[in-house]
Amino acid sequence: MIYLDYNATTPIDKNVYHAMIPHFKVEFGNPSNSYELGQSAKRAVERARTQVSELIGAKNSEILFTSCGSESNNAVIKGVAYTYRNKGKHIITSCIEHPSIMEPLSFLKKNGYEVTYLPVNQQGAVSTEDLKSAIREDTILVSIMHSNNEVGTLQPIRELGEICRERGILFHTDASQSIGKVDIDVSKVQVDFMTIAGHKLYAPKGIGALFIRDGLEIESFIHGASQENSRRAGTENVPYIVALGEAAVQARKHLNQNDLIQIRDYFYNKLKEVFGVSIHLNGDEVNRLPNTLNISFVGKSGGEILAALPEICASTGSACHSGSKIISPVLKAMGIEGAIALGAIRFSVGRYTTKQEIDNTIKLLKEYFQ
Repeated sequence: MIYLDYNATTPIDKNVYHAMIPHFKVEFGNPSNSYELGQSAKRAVERARTQVSELIGAKNSEILFTSCGSESNNAVIKGVAYTYRNKGKHIITSCIEHPSIMEPLSFLKKNGYEVTYLPVNQQGAVSTEDLKSAIREDTILVSIMHSNNEVGTLQPIRELGEICRERGILFHTDASQSIGKVDIDVSKVQVDFMTIAGHKLYAPKGIGALFIRDGLEIESFIHGASQENSRRAGTENVPYIVALGEAAVQARKHLNQNDLIQIRDYFYNKLKEVFGVSIHLNGDEVNRLPNTLNISFVGKSGGEILAALPEICASTGSACHSGSKIISPVLKAMGIEGAIALGAIRFSVGRYTTKQEIDNTIKLLKEYFQ
C-alpha cells in the first residue's frame, strides 16, 4: 500500500498515541469531579487547551473542544444564525466549501436565511472585490475556508478578514486542512472563528476544536451541563483531547514545510518527466498547501485509474455511476473543462511519505498507461 491521501486523514503520530493511552486506563477520571482523579483529568484537558492555543497564537480561553471539524463548522454557522437573527439573516460563503459548511447553510435556507455563494477563479481563489460587492446591511457572517481540501489553494484570509472587520461582520474560516501544514496565527489575521480537525493533524478521528475570539458569545450547539465553560455540554473526551494537544505540539515542531514541499515537488517533477503535456495541475501552482498535488490525466478518468491501481491510496472528486461520469464540483466551479476535470486525482503527501513510495507510484502509473 502507498498512502498518498493525507488530506483525507492522517495516521496517529506515535507521540500522540503514547500521550493518550494513560487516559484510557489509569488517568480515566471525569474532569467535573473534585477528587484528585477528576482534577488530574481536568489539568490534562487544560494543558491540551494551552497546547492547541499556542499552535495558532490564541488565548486558552478562546479554544473550545468539539468532536470534529464538522461539529465546529455547524456550531459556528447555526450558533451565529440564532444569536444574531435579529440583526440579519444573510450569510456569505464560497462555492467550493466542505459539505459541513454547505449543508448547515442549506438547512438555514429552509428556515428563512439567505446565502450568497462567492465564485472562485481558475486557481480556486475567492476575490476580495466579490466579497465587498456581496456584503449587505443584513449580512451577519462570512465563512470562507482557509485552504481548499481538493486542490490546496490558499484563500486570501487576511484580506477577507480585514474587509469583514471594517464592516462589522463576523468572519469564520475552516482551517481543517491548513492547521499543521502552514503557520496560522489568529492574532495576525482578522478571524473571529476558526475550525480545527484532529484527524487531519495526526490525532485520532473524533476530536476537533473551535477558536472563538474572546468577547464573542454564540448560542451553544449542544446544551446540557456546564462543561467547556458552559459553551458545549457533555463529559470531556479526555484521551482524545490530550491527543489533540500533543498533536499540536508535534505540529509546531514540523511547521518548517521544506520536507513536504520537496517530496511534493519531487513527485510533480517526476510526473511531468513521464507524462509531459498529458497531465494538468489543478489549483494555484504557488499559493497552495505544501503537501497537495491535484493532477489531471487529460482525457482519462481519475476514478478508473485509481480503481485499476488499488496499491495507491489517493482521492478523486469525480465518480462513475451507472455509466455516467460526474466531475468534481470544485473543479467545475473553477471552470476546469470536462476532459481535464474528469481525469483529476488528488495526491496529498504527509509526514511519513518517502521518495521510494513516490518512485513506486510513478512506476505503477507508467505501467497502467503502457
